[in-house]
Amino acid sequence: MTHTVTPPVHQDPMPAPQRALTPQQTAVIARVQARLSGQPELAALFASCYPNTWQTTLDTLPDGRVFVQTGDIPAMWLRDSAAQMSPYLPLCAADPVVRGAVAGVIRQHAHLLSVDPYANAFNREPGDEYHFDRPAPGPWVWERKYELDSLCYPLWLAWRYWQVTGEAPLDLRPTMHTVLGVLHTEQDHDARSAYTFERPEAYCVLPSDTLTRGGRGAAHHPTGMIWSGFRPSDDACTYPYLVPANAFSVSALEGAAALVRALYGDETLAGRCEVLAGQIRSGIETHGVTEHPTFGRVYAYETDGLGQHLLMDDANVPSLLSLPYLGYCAPGDPTYLNTRRLILSGENPHYHAGAFAAGVSSPHTPGRRVWPIALCMQALTADAGTPEGRAEIRALLGTLAATTAGTGLMHESFNPDDPAEYSRPWFAWANSLLAETILTHLDVLTEPA
Repeated sequence: MTHTVTPPVHQDPMPAPQRALTPQQTAVIARVQARLSGQPELAALFASCYPNTWQTTLDTLPDGRVFVQTGDIPAMWLRDSAAQMSPYLPLCAADPVVRGAVAGVIRQHAHLLSVDPYANAFNREPGDEYHFDRPAPGPWVWERKYELDSLCYPLWLAWRYWQVTGEAPLDLRPTMHTVLGVLHTEQDHDARSAYTFERPEAYCVLPSDTLTRGGRGAAHHPTGMIWSGFRPSDDACTYPYLVPANAFSVSALEGAAALVRALYGDETLAGRCEVLAGQIRSGIETHGVTEHPTFGRVYAYETDGLGQHLLMDDANVPSLLSLPYLGYCAPGDPTYLNTRRLILSGENPHYHAGAFAAGVSSPHTPGRRVWPIALCMQALTADAGTPEGRAEIRALLGTLAATTAGTGLMHESFNPDDPAEYSRPWFAWANSLLAETILTHLDVLTEPA
């Protein structure tokens, strides 16, 4: 007889604002609201979403590091926390309070990567939430799903902070050595890596909560790319060379090389980053592309180096849709444009269209769902230089404003035929990305249609 245990369910309520906005942040909100005065729904949405991460998820620790809660789950994801801070980065040059908070997040990332570079999420205090996983995570680890993008996001945030401020809040070289060590190991997972992950079936919400083959993941052959056990959705990879995460690693390593060369004059470390980035890019362009009978040459979402390709996209970033946003390719790259057309069509099994919205979903939320993160990313990668692209941007942001179910905030996902049916009422990453999308396209939104 199989005994089924209900897995833990987390839905912390969103607290009242815990942290005052700075004068500069208040000025940003006022400026955007003034420019969107003719679009009151969108103006109100920005005023709700822009401060959400700042006011509800940040906890400054005694040594100045900053713990960033993802929202209704009381843990800090390396991925989410970096993305949550993104709309505040432009203020770091002139706002010392914002600058200190982002610096605190970067220092926390460095600390967490020293605790366990294979973990995706961490605790504020010691705990054992997933004590049943094998091997069991350490007390500071919320969950130990190895996701390649979790190594990229800290480098990406530090690089962007350096671009704005001209400095780093700590010596990042030890962190980069840690990241490079894991990436080198996972270029040949079966030969070099000791990492495994298994979750007992009774505790799996979805079958993709665990890895096959005794915790080693699907069979594969080295390609130059980096093996990943899990996707940015926290779901197991079907094939372990996750192309968008590998593309993100190329951009993150190239940025890291520029940073260490400029700040430390460390040509050896910069060279290691650049060589590895080149190997990964070569692997993507050799093994991560395939010919589609309708769309032509496209990027696969995943591959195994054995000739198998998975054609789909997932809303979570890094995604194929996000490749120009992440800096891997130009928005007009022919292979990207072919891939984009596939992603935004019925050929993507996770693209859904309904009465209120059409967009990319994720197998993480089974059924007909659209993710606001994907709608934001579609807008961020649309061609704002063409009338068609500007119309697409305006339509997408109109959809986002009209599908909050009256909450004034983004959600993880919603039913495109009934936006009142949604998941995760407090999902700060989506709120930050909505704010970033509006800031990026403010000129498009305020020009005559």
